[in-house]
Amino acid sequence: FATQLFDKEEGQNIALSYLEERGFNHETLQKFQVGYNPQARDAFAKTATQNQFSAEVLQKSGLVVNRNEELVDNYRGRIIFPVHNNSGKVIGFGARVIGKADKAPKYINTPENELYIKSKILYGLYFARLAIDRNDECLLVEGYTDVISLSQAGVENVVASGGTSLTTDQLRLIKKYTNNLTIVYDGDNAGIKAALRGLDIVLEQGLNVKLVLLPDGEDPDSFVQKNGTDATLQFRSEEHT
Repeated sequence: FATQLFDKEEGQNIALSYLEERGFNHETLQKFQVGYNPQARDAFAKTATQNQFSAEVLQKSGLVVNRNEELVDNYRGRIIFPVHNNSGKVIGFGARVIGKADKAPKYINTPENELYIKSKILYGLYFARLAIDRNDECLLVEGYTDVISLSQAGVENVVASGGTSLTTDQLRLIKKYTNNLTIVYDGDNAGIKAALRGLDIVLEQGLNVKLVLLPDGEDPDSFVQKNGTDATLQFRSEEHT
């Protein structure tokens, strides 16, 4: 389909090269169903409608928009991160610009609808739930690539809040599998503030919580890529709260 990454189209090769440079392998990208929306104005919209997807559904998904009675791609030229519900069905998308964002936002997300309510979703939970139960611990990070990098490194009990403030509904999802939560956020001021904002609500839900702050300028994605699994696990087990 149009968002699949592993075709011959030139733009897709650029996206794949970018992801490989970031350290992601094919197996991991396929596991999380990471894709790419071609740069052409309506490449995805045309393919979707030809495959009998309704215009209404496509617009609700955020994948396309109606401009002057014409369906055009909303995420063109972006890497696509599908968001799955607890049964593994795709209910939304995050779309990341390749490289550095200029005037465009770095990420665009599915607008909220009947299925996709951001405050009630944890990215990666479908893939992490068994590992969370097995380890009796959930690691919470902020972003899509943080989850994917840690999972690829063998740290599979990890989910992301998706850039939103932590909510009661998200914590209730975690409590289905464990009462132990470790928050792993960036060590800069923004990361510290985000972590502290979530602590009160975590404690209100009766979870046992630890806070791990990475070195300034690092996020879980970059830290595990630079230091590897063993060093990441060692850092997590030390006192950095």
